[in-house]
Amino acid sequence: MPQQSEILHYAVSVVGKDRPGIVAAISEGLFNLGCNIADSSCTMLGGEFAMILIISLKKPFSKSRLLEELKPVCDRIGMTLGVRTLHPDEVARQESDSEICMISVYGADQPGIVYRVTRELAALNINITDLNTKLIGTEEEPVYVLMLEVALPDGMTAEKVERTLADLKKELNVEIGVRVITPVAF
Repeated sequence: MPQQSEILHYAVSVVGKDRPGIVAAISEGLFNLGCNIADSSCTMLGGEFAMILIISLKKPFSKSRLLEELKPVCDRIGMTLGVRTLHPDEVARQESDSEICMISVYGADQPGIVYRVTRELAALNINITDLNTKLIGTEEEPVYVLMLEVALPDGMTAEKVERTLADLKKELNVEIGVRVITPVAF
């Protein structure tokens, strides 16, 4: 296995109109370049598809070559490409000993739900590790769903988070649930 100093890392983002085959086309382009997909997240937002990948490959390699090789793939499938070079301190695994919780928010669609909930979490020094929103229900009665995965700071409990969000729950007239994610041992 090559030493970390012999490996380059990049953050690659691809965004565009959703359709079948996007992941296959991008992953084929990366495979052909000899890239390893170390971490990834893909989602559909409305009719748009977005993917973020952390890739690694052996030196020598350049960001310009990565762009040169992937841009035609993205152009062919109608996607926008972004590439950022990552420094060694940005690729260190961010595993945490923190307690991980899921926070769910459901209620009538209204402006400010994401802002108000995340502002309260930031005030408690809670790190958001994943966030997803979706509009469900009907056009006449839209329901907003916000799902957050968070890492609690030392001394913070799920119960304290739930108590802190109780006033906001009443103010926004939404349901808010907080539950600990129990790690599974393998």
